[in-house]
Amino acid sequence: MYKTGVAVAMLVAANLALAHGPSRLKVTESITLEAEPDKVWAKVGNFNGLPGWHPAIAESNASDGNNVGSRRTLTLKGGGKVIEELEELDNQKMVLKYRMKEGVLPVTNYTSTLSVKAIDGGKSLVEWRGAFYRGYPNNDPPPDQNDEAAEKAITGVYKTGLENLKKVVAQ
Repeated sequence: MYKTGVAVAMLVAANLALAHGPSRLKVTESITLEAEPDKVWAKVGNFNGLPGWHPAIAESNASDGNNVGSRRTLTLKGGGKVIEELEELDNQKMVLKYRMKEGVLPVTNYTSTLSVKAIDGGKSLVEWRGAFYRGYPNNDPPPDQNDEAAEKAITGVYKTGLENLKKVVAQ
């Protein structure tokens, strides 16, 4: 009897492992800028300021500025919109956290954190981290909504933005 129970438990566990769905994905990108943290934070710490430094953003309209709960609607230059909600903004720690509510990216349950840290020589380290699930929640996702597509999209957003931020801050 004991052996049968163990065998059944192992089969159930194996089936649950196969059926659990997608795993949470994470992407982190960072860049060192030749600028004081306050100068960098003036750009990064404005929840409605993405069009001023991210080349893919045509327009941003925030419902309540830099206040927690503010929702921004980002209009992308290539078409499409993304709606995000501000969850935390700490000017002392130079940290901004937000959550995507809807949008054209191939991800779901996306949260992100942007931070600026002082490093030696008057430089800044900007880190952009995100956690999310792929766009297709079930097994066998189509290629444009699988794990690789989700990671590639978010990595592209972060790298493009940070590289352009470096140019903007240097001006």
